[in-house]
Amino acid sequence: MSKSLPYSMKDVQYDNAKFRRRSLLKGITQSLSTSNVITECAKCSTGRFLVLLMMGGVAFLMLTHTSTSPSSLGGTTKNIGTEEGNNFFTDRNGRFRKFWRKPPRLPPRLSPDEIVARNESIHNSHKSGSGHDWKVYQQKVKEAFIHAWSGYHTYAMGYDELMPVSRRGVDGLGGLGATIVDALDTAMIMGIDEIVYEAGSWIEKHLPERINGRGQVNLFETTIRVLGGLLSAYHLSGGEHGVNASRKGPEPRVYLENARNLADHLLVAFKSSPSAIPFSDVVLRDRSSHPAPDGLSSTAEVSTLQIEFNYLSYLTGNTNYTLESMKVLEHMKTLPKFKGLVPIYIDPHSGEFNGENIRLGSRGDSYYEYLIKVWLQNQGSNLTYLHDMYKESVKGIKELLVRKSTPNGLVFVGELPNGLHGAFSPKMDHLVCFLPGTLALGATKGILKEKAMRESLLNFEDLENLKLAEDLAKTCVDMYSVTSTGLAPEIAYFNMAGDREGGPGGGNKNSNFVDDIIIKPADRHNLLRPETVESLFILFRITEDPKYREWGWKIFQAFEKYTKVDSGGYSSLDDVTVLPPPKRDKMETFFLGETLKYLYLLFGDSNAIPLDEYVFNTEAHPIPIQRTASMK
Repeated sequence: MSKSLPYSMKDVQYDNAKFRRRSLLKGITQSLSTSNVITECAKCSTGRFLVLLMMGGVAFLMLTHTSTSPSSLGGTTKNIGTEEGNNFFTDRNGRFRKFWRKPPRLPPRLSPDEIVARNESIHNSHKSGSGHDWKVYQQKVKEAFIHAWSGYHTYAMGYDELMPVSRRGVDGLGGLGATIVDALDTAMIMGIDEIVYEAGSWIEKHLPERINGRGQVNLFETTIRVLGGLLSAYHLSGGEHGVNASRKGPEPRVYLENARNLADHLLVAFKSSPSAIPFSDVVLRDRSSHPAPDGLSSTAEVSTLQIEFNYLSYLTGNTNYTLESMKVLEHMKTLPKFKGLVPIYIDPHSGEFNGENIRLGSRGDSYYEYLIKVWLQNQGSNLTYLHDMYKESVKGIKELLVRKSTPNGLVFVGELPNGLHGAFSPKMDHLVCFLPGTLALGATKGILKEKAMRESLLNFEDLENLKLAEDLAKTCVDMYSVTSTGLAPEIAYFNMAGDREGGPGGGNKNSNFVDDIIIKPADRHNLLRPETVESLFILFRITEDPKYREWGWKIFQAFEKYTKVDSGGYSSLDDVTVLPPPKRDKMETFFLGETLKYLYLLFGDSNAIPLDEYVFNTEAHPIPIQRTASMK
């Protein structure tokens, strides 16, 4: 203890006997020996007689009490308190015997210091997860990252993604070497200097010409993977008073210069649009932009650019990046919503939402994520409207989208494909599993739950949202447990009371939830997605409950068993419900940038990338929180 209590064992000699009960005889004799009655009574003859009589009575009682002890009976088992025991002071029922019997000794009491030490020991054991060496598990994740990188480096270096089964590379994200940039800060966090050097050197030599000379890229994907990855690498390599996690590779300014060059190319998507909503696609080589073929932008995509552009403005002093990106959210603030919920499409020409499809899966997910994260990134600034929009959306989610399955009552988030007045769909994308982590962040602002409660920082709504986060995280893990491979499908459906979906399950007949979760043939694939382990990481950091680590370890073991390719890399799966699962022959960049990073941090020290000092963009790139002078 840092400070001893006034009655601590450090200050006084501690004696367990101080807490024992005294026998009746001992009480009488001690009372008499300390009383003034004997002195007063001894002054007269009558008093002397009474004192002598009392002392004789006490002596008689003591002799009688001693003679009836078990030892005086020579170890026999006579029934004391009966005629057989021949004790004048007891009857057959042993009433007086209870009076004379020496009280049993109570168990030793702990001192105040010992009580505190014992409680701390129990608490620390609970937090760490007794019986698990998490550093060993973290090392296993690091080895998996090295294996994934080795496959990419050997067969696909410079391409966006690796096809591990056919051992070749493919450009599916515009040809900017997306895996290299996406994986770089993960290597920095893991301290793998060789990979940091290889990735950093490639960026320094090849990325500038690709930014200036490549063709069409998606604004959203390029921002979260490449721009976000460059900015995080700049900070982690020591730029702008960063943490200097790695000294290998180029100078930090190389990452910042490439980030600024890329952002300058991407700004055309904002400036070309007639509204505050940017177009979805950019042609890098001629700095032109155009909408998607159907003319619409995804709500999630246009509202998931602000963390990256805000940080770039902070680093460069150029406010254009913040102004262009933030006007999207400022405009969305003015649009009508359905109890805080929004459709998944928005028209960049009119600036209005299109259709009524409401969901937290694809095209809707990160809108809700960035409402709270952009606010967290800029604490102390005048962005309270974002926090208000977030709180309103969570109320809408709980009221309109949260349901329970039958027969086991799994909490899940469904969809409203036709808006508020249409039928509810019990469909839940794996992408929705970002929500438990987001709810936990929104409740505690990244602070440890125990600390937040001790400092009275959580209200009833925060606690309710945190409970919902934990329930949803369990459901996301159960989506893994119902399959034959232990890996989740891309989409699951849930049976509801009076409205059963019917259809095939996940193949694991031993699961307790085979009757709750339905997996349709078109939805059985697994893309190595990170959303569930992301939420497990955040919930562990906030609650310190070791079950989140245990769940994460099971998921990692399933990835190792069924997606690992011996020649290097990991492959997406076509069907998680059968054994062996057929491989899809693609390793998404986010497996290195997100999935393995979150697992590594889940098993590591909670001081690494603390949640109250960083926000992770939707591609898991940590960006430092910008606090105003009053917040520092």
